[in-house]
Amino acid sequence: MRSLATNPPAASPTPPAERSDWLTLKRLLPYLLEYKWRVIAALAFMVGAKVANVGVPVLLKELVDAMTLKPGSVQSMLVIPMGLLLAYGLLRLSTSLFTELRELVFAKATQGAARSIALKTFQHLHALSLRFHLERQTGGMTRDIERGVRGIESLISYSLYSIIPTLIEVALVLTILAVKFDVWFAIITLSALALYITFTVMITEWRTKFRKEANEFDSAAHTKAVDSLLNYETVKYFNNEGFEAKRYDESLEKLRKARLKSQTTLSMLNTGQQLIIAVALVAMLWRATQGVVEGRMTLGDLVMVNAFMIQLYIPLNFLGVIYREIKQSLTDLDKMFVLMEREREVADSPDASALQLNASPAVSFVNVNFSYEATRPILHGVSFEIPAGKTVAVVGASGSGKSTLARLLYRFYDIQNGSIQINGQDIRSLTQASVRASIGIVPQDTVLFNDTVEYNIAYGKPGSTPEQVREAARAARIHDFIASTPKGYETMVGERGLKLSGGEKQRVAIARTLLKNPPILIFDEATSALDTTNERAIQAELQGVSANKTTLVIAHRLSTVVDAHEILVLDAGRIIERGTHSDLLAQEGRYAAMWALQQSASD
Repeated sequence: MRSLATNPPAASPTPPAERSDWLTLKRLLPYLLEYKWRVIAALAFMVGAKVANVGVPVLLKELVDAMTLKPGSVQSMLVIPMGLLLAYGLLRLSTSLFTELRELVFAKATQGAARSIALKTFQHLHALSLRFHLERQTGGMTRDIERGVRGIESLISYSLYSIIPTLIEVALVLTILAVKFDVWFAIITLSALALYITFTVMITEWRTKFRKEANEFDSAAHTKAVDSLLNYETVKYFNNEGFEAKRYDESLEKLRKARLKSQTTLSMLNTGQQLIIAVALVAMLWRATQGVVEGRMTLGDLVMVNAFMIQLYIPLNFLGVIYREIKQSLTDLDKMFVLMEREREVADSPDASALQLNASPAVSFVNVNFSYEATRPILHGVSFEIPAGKTVAVVGASGSGKSTLARLLYRFYDIQNGSIQINGQDIRSLTQASVRASIGIVPQDTVLFNDTVEYNIAYGKPGSTPEQVREAARAARIHDFIASTPKGYETMVGERGLKLSGGEKQRVAIARTLLKNPPILIFDEATSALDTTNERAIQAELQGVSANKTTLVIAHRLSTVVDAHEILVLDAGRIIERGTHSDLLAQEGRYAAMWALQQSASD
């Protein structure tokens, strides 16, 4: 078991080294092997489709040769072509039928793999530390996930439906040409294919950097747009619509230039491919025509060679696009895998146990030292205890480390020294889920989902009945307001709850915490956005709710903590005073000065 004594501050993550495409494919394979029988069936249908497709030119040759029979063989003229025509139509139908069966069988595997990877990425992002989510760029990250999921479908589609079938068809055609005619047909075809593939891969590799640039600029533009829209009110406050539009346009201009480079090089690629195909077709048809003239080949052979070349080079026309898309899909998929592999800064120990509570527990901070960054210490040897069922308040100036205590109790971060204990158990020896299930918080900055009021209150305890939601709303003194709105509890709160005032959002947060009804409560400036009348009313409710619960109150307004069993005065990460309200006033220290200042301001 890892040591609980010391944890160094997390270092800033270094960008992951670019990995090979084979490693990305190796990561994808287990998700597809969950559907291995579907993969096998799809491959079988794919081989069947290509065998039928290659058989079409062979039958076409036989049909042409049959039509050149000498006059007088009437029965042969009627029977043989009719049989060949029926077989020709059957092979054409088989090609389409096997192709559709392949796509039908493999669709579940493709969609299932995409769903599994997307879900695991989503779950992993929720498991990452608060530090990661504070540093992330939401717009760019969601774009990476979106492209990664789409990349799975593109990768499977292009590889299974284009590359592998083309390779099978090439092998069959080369075999037929080498065996039925002379080896030069196979040599010309193989040389042209080798030159075509080499040229395509080289140019596409060169072009990849332009596609990557375009993707980076696309993510940057998307990030700026999302960030600006999320901060709509701030943009309006400072009249910065033009500034935001300029920033967005700069990203769009960079994206436009990168896409123009990509399109120019694509035209070069397509022109070179067509040149190679044209030369190869002329060489093949010249040799076949010469063979017909010399009597070594029939007219049907000439038709078959031409049909083979057309069938073979049509999919190769798209090889550049396919290769580029596969490379891009691998890049996009790798970005999503990098997110999935992002190491958790805060992780459960292998032998972590679940926290079991039958009543309100005691919570202890024992010589806690903590810093977000190695050069910026926040807490210095903080020690205090919240007795079971009691209330301890922490007050102090902004930046003194008050809210950090709540984050550490929730284990959003791990401390460097000391321990935080619940009923004598270090929270690092407990599962994070069980610890957080036992804690309820009313945060200072309340963020709501863009959903109904009822959904946001019920989020504190999913599955709650409407009556339980309304009871919690009444306790938070917000039921009357909700009932007075046209849609009542079905009222949409808007993005991040912006349709509600600060006080209304805070009361919704109080309601959902009351609905959760945990044994440990944290009130982080829980009434800071309320007016005096509502603050006093809700304060009475909170005192009632926190009765017999272990409660940590973080406050700026001292009038809200006068009834706490103990008050801690925090300054620059150190406890400088402690005691009851009356004790601290009697000490005539920092708390007494803060009290006098707030009272005079109130007067």
